[in-house]
Amino acid sequence: MNATDFHTIEAQGVKATLDLRGGHVRVFATEQDGRTIEPLHTAPWVDDRAIYEDESLDANLRFLSGDFFCAPFSAADFEPAPPHGWPANSTWKLVSVEAHPKGGQTARYELEKRVLGAKVIKEFTLRDGHPFLYERHIFVGGEGAVPVGNHAMTRFDAGGRVSFSPKRFGMTPDTGLEPDPARGRSVLAYPSRFEDLTKAPRADGGTADLTTYPIGSRQEDFVALIEDSKNILGWAAAVRPDKRDIFVSLKNPADFPITMMWFSNGGRDYAPWNGRHIGVLGLEEGRTYAGYGHKASIAPNPWSEAGIPTALTLDPAGEVEVRNVIGGVALPEGWTRVASIEAGASELVLTDEAGGTASVPYDAQFLMRGA
Repeated sequence: MNATDFHTIEAQGVKATLDLRGGHVRVFATEQDGRTIEPLHTAPWVDDRAIYEDESLDANLRFLSGDFFCAPFSAADFEPAPPHGWPANSTWKLVSVEAHPKGGQTARYELEKRVLGAKVIKEFTLRDGHPFLYERHIFVGGEGAVPVGNHAMTRFDAGGRVSFSPKRFGMTPDTGLEPDPARGRSVLAYPSRFEDLTKAPRADGGTADLTTYPIGSRQEDFVALIEDSKNILGWAAAVRPDKRDIFVSLKNPADFPITMMWFSNGGRDYAPWNGRHIGVLGLEEGRTYAGYGHKASIAPNPWSEAGIPTALTLDPAGEVEVRNVIGGVALPEGWTRVASIEAGASELVLTDEAGGTASVPYDAQFLMRGA
């Protein structure tokens, strides 16, 4: 592992470091209330030479950290690539770093590999005083369609609460992530569909409250939530009381109509997991037939036939892009759960279930331009 494997950009009170070996955000940190908030998760093995030099393991496992872009999301069963595609598994090179006209920095990176013939550009922007990483992923040229997603992760060392913009329904795919009990285990029922996120069906006949972490022990589970089409802003918020922070994920539902929850809590027993990936929650924004892979996402499927986009169509003569925002906000004293998030012209307003509000600087136009 070399210093040249990483690239860092900074703005006033915020910084982000990209692992160029696989496109994962290794560090996102913001200064608030006189302390450093780092809301993202990094796998416990990323600095273990025996793991990160083991090329029998996919890069997205060896370097698993923070947030990364998937194209395709899930199985790469259309064009040869590792799971989650080359953007999560191949080298990125720095193209440019520019000053943001309103204070901050924008960095652009290019993926070494092509996706369906497209050049892929990752653009990160940090703004002075904004506790957010603004992300664009741009496909230049290429032909066909590909399911895409951002794979952000946070970790609960002592439990917490999760909340979302309104969803139409939630579902689990046909099979669990680890159907072989010799390799791992799940607690949810597969497949299932439900409207109440506090009552997701369990395999034992009970229900699980997906708004409270954890939902079990030594388990690996996956849930997809379909955004309410009336939402202008899609959001997820994870309150971590012991860290005194809130992990926030923001999107334009026109870009990403699906939010995926990955509960990784010691439920995999084989390398590199070995039962030690504990307390992790993926809050992943996608445009995918979640959990079913590339082929299923670009073919007619129950979601696409219901008007829910499950893939991004490339433009051979132009560009297409998706945008998302991740960040961390200091948890106000006494807050237990985020009840709503709204974007003003220059701030993001979070409201607690007891009615308290907190505001932080935010560029609302960023996601609107990406629609």
